[in-house]
Amino acid sequence: MSNARNTVLSAVGELFGRKDPGAVDRWVAADYRQHSALAADGPEALRQLVAGLPEGFRYEGARMIADGELVALHGTYHGFGPEPLVAFDIFRVDADGKLAEHWDALTPVVEVTASGRSQTDGPTGVTALETTEANRALVAEFAQKVLVGADYSVLTDYISTEIYHQHNPEAADGLDGFGAAAATWAGQGRNLAYKTVHKVIAEGEFVLLQSEGEFGVPVAYYDLFRVADGKIVEHWDVIAPMTTELPHDNGLF
Repeated sequence: MSNARNTVLSAVGELFGRKDPGAVDRWVAADYRQHSALAADGPEALRQLVAGLPEGFRYEGARMIADGELVALHGTYHGFGPEPLVAFDIFRVDADGKLAEHWDALTPVVEVTASGRSQTDGPTGVTALETTEANRALVAEFAQKVLVGADYSVLTDYISTEIYHQHNPEAADGLDGFGAAAATWAGQGRNLAYKTVHKVIAEGEFVLLQSEGEFGVPVAYYDLFRVADGKIVEHWDVIAPMTTELPHDNGLF
């Protein structure tokens, strides 16, 4: 297990599992840099956030990806607001083993989805570590050519035509399901437009993209892909509208 992974597991367990504000002293760097729209910069703002968590708050983790100093979490926050929220969280761990930076995106849980899959179910464990760099390269190229470049003619070079499990609540399984959803979105004035890919975080068969673009309005895209045999076979995402009113000056990315 990577040191960064252990740090994030311990820190998140104490901060959001035990709801212990004192964990900030143990696990959070003095120059902690916040990109979330939900918290101000620095360790004291995180301490106040944890201290103010309501009685019924809990975090339900689904999967974790560790890639060097970056660790990404995919899971569900219960009790953070009136409805459960699916979230991607990314932490950067510094050389001292402290949480140094944080990004996130959250979206409400949707009970009834087009594919019948939830926003977080499916395989969770990394089983093919030796494929990390090949999968990172595949998804990064897919992001530039298809997502940013909008060249859908090469889609099947990257996404399996046989199996494509979809967890976006509005899209059914398979490439046909994605195509139908994209057409519906376009009809609503919500074209999938990716402008910049900010991060490609990979471990084994899982690759997470953090991007910005537009989906009717400016959004942050967090897309998690599972790759098998050189093709993308599964997709989870959070599409979060970008707010210009942030409680810090660090931006969302």
